[in-house]
Amino acid sequence: MNKPLRRVGLAMMVMVLLLLANLTYVQVINADTYANDPSNNRSVLEEYGRQRGQIVSASGTILANSVETKDAQHYLRVYKNGPEYAPVTGYYSSQFGATGIERAEDDVLNGSSSKLFVRRLSDLITGRDPRGGNVQLTIDPKAQDAAYAGMTAKSFSGAVVAIKPSTGEILAMVSTPSFDPNPMAAHDNTTQRDTISKLNDDPNKSALNRATQETLPPGSTFKLVVASAALANGIDDANTKNLPADPTITLPGTSTTLSNFANETCPEATNGQVSVSIAIEYSCNTAFSTLAGKVGKDNLIQQAAKFGIGQTDLTVPLPVATSTVGSIPDEAALFQSGIGQRDVKLTPIQDAMVAATIANGGVRMQPQLVKNILAPDMSSISSFSAQEAPGGPALPKDIADQVKAMMLLSEQHTGGAGKQANIKIASKTGTAEHGTDPKNTPPHAWYVAFAPADNPQIAVCVVVENGGDRGLAATGSSVAAGVGRATINAYLAGGG
Repeated sequence: MNKPLRRVGLAMMVMVLLLLANLTYVQVINADTYANDPSNNRSVLEEYGRQRGQIVSASGTILANSVETKDAQHYLRVYKNGPEYAPVTGYYSSQFGATGIERAEDDVLNGSSSKLFVRRLSDLITGRDPRGGNVQLTIDPKAQDAAYAGMTAKSFSGAVVAIKPSTGEILAMVSTPSFDPNPMAAHDNTTQRDTISKLNDDPNKSALNRATQETLPPGSTFKLVVASAALANGIDDANTKNLPADPTITLPGTSTTLSNFANETCPEATNGQVSVSIAIEYSCNTAFSTLAGKVGKDNLIQQAAKFGIGQTDLTVPLPVATSTVGSIPDEAALFQSGIGQRDVKLTPIQDAMVAATIANGGVRMQPQLVKNILAPDMSSISSFSAQEAPGGPALPKDIADQVKAMMLLSEQHTGGAGKQANIKIASKTGTAEHGTDPKNTPPHAWYVAFAPADNPQIAVCVVVENGGDRGLAATGSSVAAGVGRATINAYLAGGG
């Protein structure tokens, strides 16, 4: 071979090698980058070319499904009662991805999950159009409807979470204000962009799932944790009157005062002293801040952790923000933390877990939103199984029963709508100060409860932010309790 031909052959070989190298880079090394590039519509069209699975409630009500269209994307995602269920379902957008269950169970819904392998193989052999699997939630529509109606009737900002104490199944999850996820699923890109822009700029944070992602001071509902720590560690008992009934005390090492609600003396005192039970019954701050001092920082943090406070990896399968007892640098901070103030911050789902754990005899169950994974033909592939949370029981049963008895007394002194003579509720309210000027800022109103007290089927947490419709006069009983009872009543009336 002459020299010119050798050069041509060498050049061609180099070009072939470069071409192979480029193909390897594009299709192997950089494949994910190109696949996820917003300007690449191929993967979007491929996914929209098959029918995405349904999201249904515990009773089978369709919450999200895909309807056939005549455009290039073939299927349009549709959300029934979109705003009511948006915190749970989330949205599925061709431009901005997915949130909520749409994201957490995406591989099932789009049909790529290993759980659907046999179905995919069958589709390939038979030539059937591929379809996604379906996700059945634990949400009970009657409880969800009641919670959402209670929060939206007066345009409350806040959240409601209801849990079945014995299993951890989440029966209701409401966050208000909410948003309509349907425009995020539109096939028109401009509609999607306009909608996401409005959501991102919304000062009311309507796209935020407050039930799982917002942490707030829980106020007096945190007294349940303090009482549990005191009784479980043998630091105090339920009925000995050894805590101050004073309307005001001075925090240790400071000149700062801490007062009971309306600066009242705690009732039923003997020689100026009350018991843990009386202090829960009437929600006495001076008694409970003193009790927190007796419990001590370490015992309080350890008991909080047993309820799940501080867990950083909780998913239901939606991710849950970490609740915290916060910094406790000194005894004064411990006193303030003992009444759910200072740096104590809980998500509504965490506070619901505290109530559910007490209702379940001290055993904390892993909360869960998914009841069943279903095949495209709605046959069951895998089912929810109740699991105890790691770490063992949060409380011995006898201590949980004592705290429950205190919550029964608390409910007797809790106002608000929705009380029914045939339903015995155990509860605790909270009125949480916050902000840079807490005395002149409408408080957050809390209500945690479970029922029926003798055989708990539902535990609920309600938080109404910034006083709801009562402003500075707001309390847990006047604002949040009615929503909680309505949720309980609706669930139990439905046979829950």
